[in-house]
Amino acid sequence: MMRFSYYPGCSAHSTAREYDASTRAVCRALGIELDELADWNCCGSSSASHTNRELSAALSLRNLILADTHDADLVATCAFCFNRLKTAQKNIEPSIRQQVEQIAGAPYQGKTRVRHLLDILVNDVGLDALKHQVKQPLTRFTAVAYYGCLLVRPRDGGFDDPEHPRVMDRLLQTVGVDCRDWAYKTECCGASLSITRPDVVTRLVRNLFQRAEETGAQCVVTACPLCFSNLETRAPTGGRGLPVFYFTELVALAFGIPETKQWFGKHLIKVSKVASV
Repeated sequence: MMRFSYYPGCSAHSTAREYDASTRAVCRALGIELDELADWNCCGSSSASHTNRELSAALSLRNLILADTHDADLVATCAFCFNRLKTAQKNIEPSIRQQVEQIAGAPYQGKTRVRHLLDILVNDVGLDALKHQVKQPLTRFTAVAYYGCLLVRPRDGGFDDPEHPRVMDRLLQTVGVDCRDWAYKTECCGASLSITRPDVVTRLVRNLFQRAEETGAQCVVTACPLCFSNLETRAPTGGRGLPVFYFTELVALAFGIPETKQWFGKHLIKVSKVASV
C-alpha cells in the first residue's frame, strides 16, 4: 500500500468538499493511504502571497515542518497550495526559517517531497493500474483539461511541461474521456480577482468557455478549487456555461464509486448537460 501525508488546504474543508471527498474515495479504491497532517494551517493562498511575502513563506514553512515528522511524501490537491508549498521549499529565508522553527517547536529538515495527486496517479500508480479499476468507461464525456496558471509552474518546480502539460489529459483518456487538446489549458482564470475585479475574471472565464466550446468539448475538467469556483460563478449567463468537474470526480465515476451523484448535486452548473449520471 502506498502512503502519503495529505495537505487538504482550506478549500477542501469548505467550498471544494467534493474535491476532498472524491480524492479520498479514489485513493481508497487504489489502496493509497492518506494521512492528513494534524494541525495544518492555511498556505496563505493569493492574499498572503500578494500582500506579505514573509507571512506567505512562514505559513507554508510551518506546514512543511509538520510534514517532516512523517516519513512520507506530502500530497496536495489544490494547485495554489501545491504552488505555495513548492515555492516555500525553494525560497527559504534564514530569518523566517528561524522564527517559524521557534513557533513550531521543531527544525525544518527539508526532507519532505511535495507532490500533486495527478503526478502520483499517473507516475506512481500508473495508467495501466488505473485502467484496471475502471468499471464504467466515460466514453460519453468529451472534455478539455484545464490546468490553470499555477499547477505546472514554475518550470523547475513542476511535474509536467509548463506550457503544454499532458498529465491530466492522459489520466482522463485512460478512464475513457475524449479529451480534446486546446491552447488555453494553462491560461489564468483571474484567480482571487474574482472579488476585487469581477469584470476581469468574467472576461477571462467567458473566453475560456468559448475556446473550450470551439474544440467540441462538453465539459471542463480542472485540478484547482479556485479555478473551479471562478469557472462556475463567472460562467456565461443563461445556462450557457459548460459543466465543470474536478478530475477526481470523473475518475471516481469511472471507478463506479456511488457517491459521485452526491458530489455532482453540489455543482452550480448542472452536469445533466453532459450526461445522465
